[in-house]
Amino acid sequence: MYSENNHLNNQLKLWMLTLLVLVTLIIIVGGLTRLTDSGLSITTWELFVGFFPPFSNEKWLEYFSLYKTIPEYSQQNYNMTLDEFKVIFWWEWGHRQLGRIIGLSVLLPMIYFSIKQGIWIIKKYGFIFLLVCFQGFLGWYMVSSGLVERIDVSHYRLAIHLVTAFIILSIVYWQFLKLSSSVNKTISIDLFIVKIFYFLLFLQLIIGAFVSGMDAGKIYNTWPLMGVNYFPDDSSFEDFLNLKVFDNPSIVQFIHRNLAYLIVVIYIFILFKVINSGNKKLYKPIVVIGLTLTFQIFLGVITVLSGVKILFASLHQINSIFIILSTLYFIFISQYKREIN
Repeated sequence: MYSENNHLNNQLKLWMLTLLVLVTLIIIVGGLTRLTDSGLSITTWELFVGFFPPFSNEKWLEYFSLYKTIPEYSQQNYNMTLDEFKVIFWWEWGHRQLGRIIGLSVLLPMIYFSIKQGIWIIKKYGFIFLLVCFQGFLGWYMVSSGLVERIDVSHYRLAIHLVTAFIILSIVYWQFLKLSSSVNKTISIDLFIVKIFYFLLFLQLIIGAFVSGMDAGKIYNTWPLMGVNYFPDDSSFEDFLNLKVFDNPSIVQFIHRNLAYLIVVIYIFILFKVINSGNKKLYKPIVVIGLTLTFQIFLGVITVLSGVKILFASLHQINSIFIILSTLYFIFISQYKREIN
């Protein structure tokens, strides 16, 4: 449901745009939190506390003492100083504060608009709030996996956490597009292959999270070969029959690389379909997707060759946001027809 009240629509659009920026920011900060190995620096849930960082040396020592009880410290960071701990603490603390800000940025405007405009606001946007709350739970579910027996969080839980963030991002962006458009759209090309392309992008996000969660990008730092062969030297094709295939870092990196090639092939197929459709309104969006995709491949290669330097790895993740959003925009302008009630 959308109102014919332009002022209300503009307010709702500003709300969605604000959320879009905040969700994009938390995905970036979350990626850097993982890349800097900061995610386990705060070992307690702190749902209703933790709004303020430690102000006293005693409080800092308390947080540091809790960190010393987990395997990441005892097995990996046993020489860490308090000042070094503060660096990783700030990343995780900032990540959690952004999560709280996003929650309030959904809840408070939703309450305000519902009081002013009616219960349809909750029906329309309440799902976003539920997803944000669920994402907070997933964040702790992920962190808790690295507090007892592991020195890192579960890459499966990391993938769920990441994909949920991108689902929230996609829903918010879709709502923003609907509020921004007053022109009826008609389907001009077969969108089945485009939706397959979009699905593969999300699948690639999952595999990318596996790569990040297991530090699989650091195993083979050559391209286009993995070592001296196309297939990783320390694995065999029989590994694909193993139920724990996604626990094999070499295989996961191999899948990540080859899924990227498949995505490029499907993009080229879509590009030809767009050209053959003769719809020039689709030319610019499909070119934007192509540019972001090309840049993503370049960043992926550079990330691998550099030994997964934080700058390149972070840019690689940031650019995935633009690929997802540009593809979603392409789907939107190709099929969406706005209904005004």
